Amino acid sequence: MMNDYRLSDKELAELRAAHRRVREIREAYRINAVILLGQGRGVKDVADALLLDPDTVRSYFKRYKKGGLDDLLCMSYVGSEALLNSSQLRALDAHLQSTIYQTAAEVARYVEQTWGVRYTPSGMTALLHRLGYAYKKPTLLPGKNPSVETQKAFVSKYENFKENKAEEDVIVFMDAVHPQHNPVLGCGWIKRGKRQAIQSNTGRQRLNINGAINLETLQLTYRMDDTIDAISTIALLKQLESAYPDAERIIVICDNARYYKARVVAKYLETSRVQLEPLPAYSPNLNLIERFWKFFKKQVLYNRYYERFAEFRTACKEFFAELDRYAPQLRTLLAENFQIVGH
Repeated sequence: MMNDYRLSDKELAELRAAHRRVREIREAYRINAVILLGQGRGVKDVADALLLDPDTVRSYFKRYKKGGLDDLLCMSYVGSEALLNSSQLRALDAHLQSTIYQTAAEVARYVEQTWGVRYTPSGMTALLHRLGYAYKKPTLLPGKNPSVETQKAFVSKYENFKENKAEEDVIVFMDAVHPQHNPVLGCGWIKRGKRQAIQSNTGRQRLNINGAINLETLQLTYRMDDTIDAISTIALLKQLESAYPDAERIIVICDNARYYKARVVAKYLETSRVQLEPLPAYSPNLNLIERFWKFFKKQVLYNRYYERFAEFRTACKEFFAELDRYAPQLRTLLAENFQIVGH
């Protein structure tokens, strides 16, 4: 009787996700074998496709069914090193989600001190990849944050705005950015063993840009001023009213900058179609235009040198004028999946 190696859709999805994470070719082959068998392929066909022995393919599947991904992939580390069991791996995963180590060697020391299990730095690097970890920088957030309930209340308020606004009404996210006339160094592909240098400017000139973006249309309304203050804010609000002449109400979500609360701004709003809606204090994570400004900096500033300030200003304006070319990326980036800090 032929063995039934078929797996559920959930199991196959788990295996595909693991396949995207692994870095070792041997691990990838093992997962490939189990996926192909799980899809209903024959053992011989899978073995021929992967240039493996049929018995090896069967053993991979048996290990997966017996102990899941842990047992299947732990085969990569058989040798002089001991192995963490499933419960220890779960405990390590939980620990790493609250503690950041700068090197794999530091994680290996923690594992040895906690469980008496020794890993080499390279072995620990492979294990970290298998657990779904990547070597990257953490996100910097303000020291003060509103409560989770306060943040959720804003999201509910935003959803209410969307559901109850008139057809021609619009919602925009507004904030200022101050890019400096100097390159921002970012990661890139550089020949191994070589150093790549980028020129920099000695001055500290910068642009002061205040803008508001419509998530539905990706329309950006912005202005560059010598300084961002109450007067320049009113000028931007007037531009918004001109940009949306048919809107009875223009809901502008913004932070708590002092110039938004100035008396002259409040006076202007008394007869304006603009409705300012401040975010909870210390919550840039809820202002989606922050993502847009970060994308703008990557496109215009990262690893780019502009000899003259006028060239830098022109490059910024050209980016804003050509947003259509970035529409697919921006629609993904500006999706309304608000990050709730501390959730």
